Amino acid sequence: MAAVSSASDTGDPRGRHPPERRLLILGGPQSGKTSTANSILGDEVFDIGTETTHSNVGQTEIYGRRVTVVDTPPWVIPRVPEVIPEAHGEGDDDDDANDANDTNANEANDANETNDANANDTNDANANDDDAGAESDNPTRPQPTLDSEGPCMGAILCPPGPHAILLLVSVTQPFTDTERRAAEEQLAALGGGTWRYSMVVFTGVDKLTKGVFIEEHIANTGEALQWLVERCGSRYHAFDNTRKDTEDNTQVPELMEKVEEMITDNQGWYFEVNELILLEEEQARRALEEESMRMEEHARQRDQMIGGPPRELRLLLLGWKGVGKSSVGNSILGRRYFESGQETELCLRRQALVSGRRITIVDTPGWDWFSVRRTPKRIRQESQRGAALLRPGPHTLLLVLPVVSSLTARKRRTLLAHIETLFGDSACLHTMVLFSCGDWLGRTPIEEHILRGGRELQRLLEFCGNYYHVLDSKIPGKDRSVSALLDKMEEMIRENGDKAFLPIQTEWLSEESSYSSDNTEPEDDCRGCQLQ
Repeated sequence: MAAVSSASDTGDPRGRHPPERRLLILGGPQSGKTSTANSILGDEVFDIGTETTHSNVGQTEIYGRRVTVVDTPPWVIPRVPEVIPEAHGEGDDDDDANDANDTNANEANDANETNDANANDTNDANANDDDAGAESDNPTRPQPTLDSEGPCMGAILCPPGPHAILLLVSVTQPFTDTERRAAEEQLAALGGGTWRYSMVVFTGVDKLTKGVFIEEHIANTGEALQWLVERCGSRYHAFDNTRKDTEDNTQVPELMEKVEEMITDNQGWYFEVNELILLEEEQARRALEEESMRMEEHARQRDQMIGGPPRELRLLLLGWKGVGKSSVGNSILGRRYFESGQETELCLRRQALVSGRRITIVDTPGWDWFSVRRTPKRIRQESQRGAALLRPGPHTLLLVLPVVSSLTARKRRTLLAHIETLFGDSACLHTMVLFSCGDWLGRTPIEEHILRGGRELQRLLEFCGNYYHVLDSKIPGKDRSVSALLDKMEEMIRENGDKAFLPIQTEWLSEESSYSSDNTEPEDDCRGCQLQ
């Protein structure tokens, strides 16, 4: 983008058309853009009763000069995350916090009373102007939606480009570094060289304390506002939209005089708009908004799947015979729900509240260590029935693996064959390896144990998306890592997006599973497995 001179700026030499001035109005939420645009145009051209979602253009004639005014949607001011102070456990800190809250509450009440009193003095048009921040001390900060367009698109409505870019700032709203960055980013989106065509317009000046001039307000507000004014070449104007119908209203002519001075300083040039670049930037902006909305929707769906408070997690314990699945279930639930030390014959479901979550666990009979064929059909069906007990499906298939056992290629293929043939190809998305007997590691980190375990153990973890955890199941309810385990499960659920759990299959509910005869069972070496 570049600034260029145009013959139309000085008007047609034959006098057929009055010279034109094009004004682009930008500002944050409730900054008074729409009211100011109407004041300049001298009529209620733009609707002040609804939120501005698309740029609008209006024209008028001032002292024989055609003036084009473009009103734009508010630019988005990012929300500042609330900082929650750490609790120190000291009574003095709590008292100070309470005193601060009381003080803030009183100040807020005083501000509300002041606003109520001031609101009675403003005209109805300003009271209804959702974009007039001069009438609100607590502006809402709307987030971008797919129904709205970016403010920069308004520059296309005043071709070939605006002579002046008016940045509106309400004196009733705080102007911090957050607002400053929003203004800077907006002008940067238009292109380089925009500041020389920019002017700050202060709205709501009737709300200033009696005897306080706008210069004093600029000095007292802070460095962010001072930076903005200086960046605009110290060009600014104070606007009172409540005076637009009075006979002595000279603020519009004074504003246009300042615009003319700026145009003279720019040697009659205007800011040339590159429509192609603006359209590309608008497409990129909308793509980002769509992605943000999609992620928010996925987060909402995940929250619904996990459940409301308390959150719900459904776990299915799987693994070989004798690996400590029942002990693991007891450790997670915090008490002895499952009988450990003896072979599990039938699935058993138990539930408890753990770390603010409702945890449902199903313990299952163990598989054969070396062969799917040698795992009895009844045991395989029982594993599927265990998953069916976790309606609408388990969030996590917890594959229990003792840290004291070595993993050979045949053992790994057998484990994967059990998981894939019983629960389908998508089971890997929901499988996590849980290393039991974690006390055997001593001071050895689990990562070091994995490296020592060799390639077969690493391939197993790769099948599970490298989701794993180590647990000491000797002392139920005393292992602090249980909460960390649940956090990892929720992380896996978030990664799975709209596939937060493994859906129950109809065949799992039937008495007869897919293993109708021994001849259809997979081979020991799992030649048909696609995860070699």
